[in-house]
Amino acid sequence: MPSKSVAKRHMVAVANSGSAELSRHLLKAEEEERRRISRELHDETGQALMVLRFHLEMLAGDASSREQEAKVQESLEVLDRTIEGLRRIIARLSPRVLEELGLLSAIRRQAQLLGSHTKMKARLELPDKLESIDHDIEVALFRSVQEALHNIAKHSQARSFAIRLHISGEKILLEVEDDGVGLLTRSPHERGFGLTGMRERAVALGGSMTIQSRRDKGTVVRVAFPAGGEPSRTSVDKAARAVRRVAKAS
Repeated sequence: MPSKSVAKRHMVAVANSGSAELSRHLLKAEEEERRRISRELHDETGQALMVLRFHLEMLAGDASSREQEAKVQESLEVLDRTIEGLRRIIARLSPRVLEELGLLSAIRRQAQLLGSHTKMKARLELPDKLESIDHDIEVALFRSVQEALHNIAKHSQARSFAIRLHISGEKILLEVEDDGVGLLTRSPHERGFGLTGMRERAVALGGSMTIQSRRDKGTVVRVAFPAGGEPSRTSVDKAARAVRRVAKAS
């Protein structure tokens, strides 16, 4: 018959394992909710805006004065910016590009978009191909790239950025680096929930996230996962705490 201490350790291990599974389940539920909202925005809001654009084009053709035509054209420009903003929101909500292109191409696409919108120079260090990676970890890596690049575009004032993905026998390491002003120049509000969400997602899947930043020297965000997708005991304990925080906030 096992001792009380052995039985207690077994109960703790079972509880932690259950918490890790719950963490993964919550992440899956979050991704599904993102997809649902993305579909609704595309199918309902997006279509309604396109119908509105069609009507405005008709009004522009029927305008009785240059002043009326100018106002309609101005409205069309505002609408086009709104539609473009909606497309960016949909792209951030749903990892469709990940599902259609795969992780490496999806990362290249994100870097290309940031470079074209901001004129920042991009440096990529990616493997030629990927072996099989746990799908949840793939999504987490893609989300981490999205969030890190979003922060770079919004806050960093950087001239260039780099994305590195290294996979060894035991670890998957993602690094996103910029040469901007650094996190220390930003308010706690500007650092926001995005980085916290990245850390929570990584921990829930058995990984970790660290940030290295110096004023006017840039920032490096590192996200690491076990290559086999199996969480360590420390990561499981962190995942359990993350789940409890989510539960308390609900």
